Amino acid sequence: MNERCGWCGTEAIYVDYHDTEWGVPERDARALWEKLVLDGFQAGLSWITILKKRDNFRAAFQGFDPEVIARWGEAEVARLLADTGIVRSRAKIEATIGNARAYLDIAEKGGFDSFLWRHVDGAPLQNRFRTLAEVPASTPLSEQISKDLRKAGFRFAGPTIVYAFMQAVGMVNDHLVTCPAHERVARLG
Repeated sequence: MNERCGWCGTEAIYVDYHDTEWGVPERDARALWEKLVLDGFQAGLSWITILKKRDNFRAAFQGFDPEVIARWGEAEVARLLADTGIVRSRAKIEATIGNARAYLDIAEKGGFDSFLWRHVDGAPLQNRFRTLAEVPASTPLSEQISKDLRKAGFRFAGPTIVYAFMQAVGMVNDHLVTCPAHERVARLG
């Protein structure tokens, strides 16, 4: 049986995300940071909500340039709180500004990509789940990465958010073994 992972449903934007992005190992530091920010904005919401607003987020957050965002203050927070194209949460917006500063600090000390990928020795973990019920919401590894991120100054980076992020950026291959993407993603690792 070769069926996509059931979480993506049948909506075109979600199927495309599943088929082309989710689980594909991401090595670009800025792209990793963007995905972590977006996973933080997802907290309490569905991923499809964020996915449909992703282009609006990219525009509102100036392409997720951490050097720009790290300099933002109350005027930018107010602008973003008025932007109906994004999730308007003061806590998440302020966390993103602080996370940009933490990102820059990590980048100076060896790179955000290296900081993350060292947790899996540079290679994606290959899970072999058969059902969605087997896929965890968090793991001891996502708890450790979450602790390391929080120690570096990140917010909205708890173990569940971090595990969703790890799945999205291919640090773990959680495509079900019955999904055609599982083997394709495994070969990318």
